[in-house]
Amino acid sequence: MSVIVIIFLSAIVSLYLGIFKAGKYSQHIAILGLLLALATTFLGEYPFFSRYSHMLNFDQTAKVFTQIAIFITILIFLLGNYALKLIDHHQSEIYCLLMFVLCGGIVLFSYQNLITLFLGIEILSIPLYVLAGSNKHDLRSNEASVKYFLLGAFATGFLLFGIALIYGVTNSFSIDVIRQYSINTTDYPSIYMTGIILLLIGLLFKISVAPFHFWAPDVYEGSPSVITAFMSSVVKISGFVALFKLMEYVFVGQLNEWQYIVFYVAIITLLTANIVGILQNNVKRMLAYSSISHAGYLLLIYFNTGIESVYTLAFYLLAYSLATVGAFASIIYIERITNGITDIKAFNGLAKTQPILAISTTVSLLSMAGIPLTSGFIAKFMLFNQAIKTQPLLVIIAILGSAISIAYYLKLIIAMYFKPSHDEIINAKNPPLIYNILAIFIFILIIVLGIYPQPVFTCLAFIK
Repeated sequence: MSVIVIIFLSAIVSLYLGIFKAGKYSQHIAILGLLLALATTFLGEYPFFSRYSHMLNFDQTAKVFTQIAIFITILIFLLGNYALKLIDHHQSEIYCLLMFVLCGGIVLFSYQNLITLFLGIEILSIPLYVLAGSNKHDLRSNEASVKYFLLGAFATGFLLFGIALIYGVTNSFSIDVIRQYSINTTDYPSIYMTGIILLLIGLLFKISVAPFHFWAPDVYEGSPSVITAFMSSVVKISGFVALFKLMEYVFVGQLNEWQYIVFYVAIITLLTANIVGILQNNVKRMLAYSSISHAGYLLLIYFNTGIESVYTLAFYLLAYSLATVGAFASIIYIERITNGITDIKAFNGLAKTQPILAISTTVSLLSMAGIPLTSGFIAKFMLFNQAIKTQPLLVIIAILGSAISIAYYLKLIIAMYFKPSHDEIINAKNPPLIYNILAIFIFILIIVLGIYPQPVFTCLAFIK
C-alpha cells in the first residue's frame, strides 16, 4: 500500500503545482514520484499497512504487475509535455488524474474482497471519463467522454448487481470466503451463477472484448493520443489482471462455466476485431481494433490457470504495452503537425523525415503482429503453446486472426516507407529529443526481449 500512498501524494503535489501556476513542472514531479514508487516495490511492505491486508494483499504477483504498470506509465509520461501542448494549461490536472488511474490499477492487482475490486475499478474509471474529454475544444474528445461515461456507468451496474448476488449467496465479500464456497459447494444456486455472469460482463467491458467493445474505437479516436496510449496499455493491464485473479483464484470451482463463456467471446473478438480492423483508415481506430484483438488473444490465458499462466500474462502485457507506446510516439507527433488528423495518409513519407520514429513504429507494429525476433512473437508463442493443450481450435482461430492483422499493420508501414511525403511532414519541426531517445529505447527493448527474453523470465520466477 505504500506504493499507492506515494503515487497519490505525487498526484496531489502535481495538481497543486497547477494551482500555483507552476504546471510546467508537473511532468517532472509525476515522473519522480513514479520512480520513487517503483523503487518502493522492491522493498518490503511497511508494517503499518498490514492491518489492511483483508482489503489489499500486495503479494509478489501484485508487485510484478505494479512494476510493469509503473514502468509503462513513466514511458507515457515522457511523451506528455509535447503531446499535451495544445492543452498546456491543464497539464497538472492530467498528470494528477493519470496517477489516480494508476492507483486504481494497483488496487486491482491486490484486491482481497469484491468491494475493493469495485473501488479499484471506479478509481480507475472515473478519472478516465474526464481525461477522454480533456481536450474541450475538440468535439470528438467531448463525444468520447460522454460515450465512455454512459457505457461505463452501464457496465458498472452489471458489475455491482453481480457482486450483490454473489454476496447474497455467500454472505461475504471476501475472495477467500467466496473461493472456499466455490470449491466446497457442488450444487450452485442459479442466483450465484447469474452473479458470476454479471460480474464477468462488467469486467469484459473494461477490457473491451466483443461484443462489449463498441465504445473503444470512438473513445480511442476522440481522446488525446497520450490518454489513448495509457488506456490501451496500463488500463488494459489492470483489467486483465483483475479478471485473471477472479478466474484463477476466486471462482476456481466454476472454471468450466467460465471457460464455456470465454471460449465463444474469444472467437467473436478475434474474428470481429481483425476483420473490421482492415477496414479502418484512421490509425487510432485501427489500433483500437488491434487492442480489442489482443484482448481476444489474452482470453486464451484463462484456459490454463496456474503459475505458468502468470508468467505468460505478465510477459504478454509487457510486450504489448511496449509496442503500444512505440506506436503512439509517432501518432502523437503526426497529430501535432497535422492539427489532430491521424488518418493513415497523414503518415505518408514519415520514414524520410523522421526515420527513428518510423523504425520504432514499424518494429512496434511487427511486434503486435507477432513477427519473429520481436517480443510480441515470444509472447504469442508462449500463449498459444500453453493454450493448444486444451483448446486447439481456439488457437487455430487466434493464429488466423493474427495473420489477418498483418494486413492492417502493413497499411501503416507501407504509408510510412513507400508513399510520397506531404507538406506537413516535410515542413514540420522535429519532435523533442526525448521522443527519439524513447523510440530507440523501445526498439532495442522489443528486439532484445524477442531474442533473449530470459531476463524477464528470471524476474518473473520470483512470483510465488
